Amino acid sequence: MERESFEDEEVAEAMNDAFVSIKVDREERPDIDATYMKVCQMMTGSGGWPLTIIMTPDKRPFFAGTYIPKQTRYGRTGMLELTAHIKDLWERDRTRALDVSNRVVESLKIETRSKPQSLGEETLRFAYLQLSQSFDPRHGGFGTAPKFPTPHNLLYLLRYWKRTGEGKALSMVERTLRSIRMGGVYDHLGHGIHRYSTDAHWLVPHFEKMLYDQALASMAYTETYQATGDSFYRRVSEEIIGYVLSEMTSPEGGFYSAEDADSEGDEGKFYVWTEDEIRDVLAPEELNAFNTVARARE
Repeated sequence: MERESFEDEEVAEAMNDAFVSIKVDREERPDIDATYMKVCQMMTGSGGWPLTIIMTPDKRPFFAGTYIPKQTRYGRTGMLELTAHIKDLWERDRTRALDVSNRVVESLKIETRSKPQSLGEETLRFAYLQLSQSFDPRHGGFGTAPKFPTPHNLLYLLRYWKRTGEGKALSMVERTLRSIRMGGVYDHLGHGIHRYSTDAHWLVPHFEKMLYDQALASMAYTETYQATGDSFYRRVSEEIIGYVLSEMTSPEGGFYSAEDADSEGDEGKFYVWTEDEIRDVLAPEELNAFNTVARARE
């Protein structure tokens, strides 16, 4: 669907004319994905990905679907036809869309109704312990491969450390941020963070760069600088922001949402160096140092 619709200029023009299009990364925000997947299941009787939700400006869903082709086929309404229909509905019969959205929200409230719980010290401690259990003490980060930066976890740990004085919370943040900056998931020449590492030690990235990752990562590095006073974190934050301003800012002043992993049809083509290319740019003593470090990372 990415190649068939989202990268198609005709579809993009139609969607941008009708909607404010927002992409949610379900790996980064499984909570949001879970909520809207429940909406899709309620409205259609099934779920799956890619998930498409159309909602009012105040986030009340009135349409849900999974795969949507560019053109109508196989009994599925195409994205071009759907977009035109939704735009017409919103302009000519908005009350109908609002009525559907209100009924969806009420049904969702009933579906998810549970005993109210207060957000107290016990809940905060539980969240900290959950992160501690999944923390990788050797390489930083949480869980195993593929490993995502998940800066929102680090921002929480910073606040937990500030609130409780728990030193381990801060050390988890520092270990993770240093490992990311020194790993292959970070672009050491152009700067910025790739979407995730395909391994557990941040070495081989998926070469896509997302705008929201840069925003959240720069926040994490900035706040860790504020917490520690260590200029390393400030420097990394400045590198990331510099990358966004130079590479992800359009001439009109807006921001591009992502930098594609594919370059001329190959993933990471412009990021990967051959041995001959490295020899051409490094002096012999630099090449020896480079190879020593590379072997140590294998």
